[in-house]
Amino acid sequence: MALFVVKHSHEAEVCPAGHPEMGPMLLKHVSQSNAAAMGITIHGEAVVDGAHTFYIILEAGDRGQVDQFVAPFAQMGQVEVLPANSCETVVQRKSC
Repeated sequence: MALFVVKHSHEAEVCPAGHPEMGPMLLKHVSQSNAAAMGITIHGEAVVDGAHTFYIILEAGDRGQVDQFVAPFAQMGQVEVLPANSCETVVQRKSC
């Protein structure tokens, strides 16, 4: 399993949080049970207040799984998938 950080950002005008259908759909999409059904473990997620930016830390078998999982977010804005490692891993290998 590989670790990834996903950054999604969108313009205020297309923010799904207040949309009566899109908000609940995306909330269900990022649930632990839905992610698990796609072979993904979500370690954390947060939205930066007022910035229209959402971060997800997740673990998946490969980048393709992550791309498929975050595809719905691309409908509203940019999605960046970043390969990552734990702090422990980078200290052990002595390099970020």
